This record gives sequence, structure tokens and C-alpha cells, in this order.
Amino acid sequence: MAKVLVLFAHPRPDRSEVNYPMFETAQAVQGVTAVDLYARYPDFDIDVDAEQAQLVEHDVIIFQHPLYWYSAPSIMKEWQDLVLEYGFAYGQHGHELDDKIFLNAVTTGAKPDAYSEQGMNHADLRSLLAPFEKTADLCRMKYLAPFCLFGAGRAVEEGRLNVHRNAYDDLLKALVADRLDLEKAARADVLTDVLDDFILKGEVV
Repeated sequence: MAKVLVLFAHPRPDRSEVNYPMFETAQAVQGVTAVDLYARYPDFDIDVDAEQAQLVEHDVIIFQHPLYWYSAPSIMKEWQDLVLEYGFAYGQHGHELDDKIFLNAVTTGAKPDAYSEQGMNHADLRSLLAPFEKTADLCRMKYLAPFCLFGAGRAVEEGRLNVHRNAYDDLLKALVADRLDLEKAARADVLTDVLDDFILKGEVV
């Protein structure tokens, strides 16, 4: 059994139609520690020692956030700058995160076709999230493809929210139960819509 840490960042959760419900889904999964970074640190006064200790205790780290300017909300950058420090996360003696699993669970405003070389953003989503993947590489973590809900602004209207929440629940439970094919998940562009192909056969607790 793996211990999964979800770090959730949304500056206006009261206006979130998708991300906050996803966070509620994560809170309900046994084996998952779900943390709202803005609620924990409203003044951005991050407790580095506590955050590092929490990372050490978990096997899987998920950054859950909306895609803001091709990245994450500001507190997540502050968290990375302070917590993933030399001698802890990387460097000659920084091996505390070695071999842990890392991925982004994101929502986007634009639809899937905007995330291609021919689309509006002229790049696929995984390419745009490259700074997170390179962070994982530097910290010797195993990066998985992002889990994404595209076109999140219309997800409720189009009846896609509950489907996505159920898929997120499946993903989290598969990670806890060590039933996700990590090699396939690492090679994918996104985990969305192909997740069932990556969950190993057998009961997921």
C-alpha cells in the first residue's frame, strides 16, 4: 500500500466548480492525505520542516491545481522554492524524494485541441508542464503523465464533472493500492480517457 499526498492549490476555492469538488474526492479516499495549501498558509508563511517531513512520509505526490499561465497558482511556486531545497530534495546529499511518484492533476479552460502544435497553444499539455517534469527529474522522482480535465469551465454544464471525479477516485485508489502501471503512465501524453488501460487487473481497494 502506498501513501498518497495531494497538494491542492486554488486561490478562490469558493468559485471553483471542478477543482474543489476534486479535492473533496481526494479527501474521501483512504490512504490519501489531501492538503489545501491556501487554507494551510493564508499568509504564505510555509513551514518548511513540516512540509518536508510530510513529503518523506508519502510515496506519491500530486500537485492538484488549475492551469494558470501554463503553470500553477503562486503558492505552489512558493512551496517549491522553499520546500524542495538543496540537501533535501536534490544535490549530493539530497535524496529524500528518490523514487517517489509525482504527477500533476490539472484543469484547463481550453479544450483538448488547443493543446497541440497546431492548436492555439502550439504545444501539448505535457510539454507546457515540462518545468514540473524537470523538477521531478532533478529530485530523482518518477514523473507520470498529467491527469487533466480539459474545458473545465463547461464541465458542469456538459455533465462531465462527476465522470471526472469518478476517474480521479479510480486513479487515487489505484495509486494507493499499487495497481497503476507506472511505466505506461510515465510514457503517456495525458492520463485522461486512457486511465482504465493503465489500472492493473484485480480489485482496487
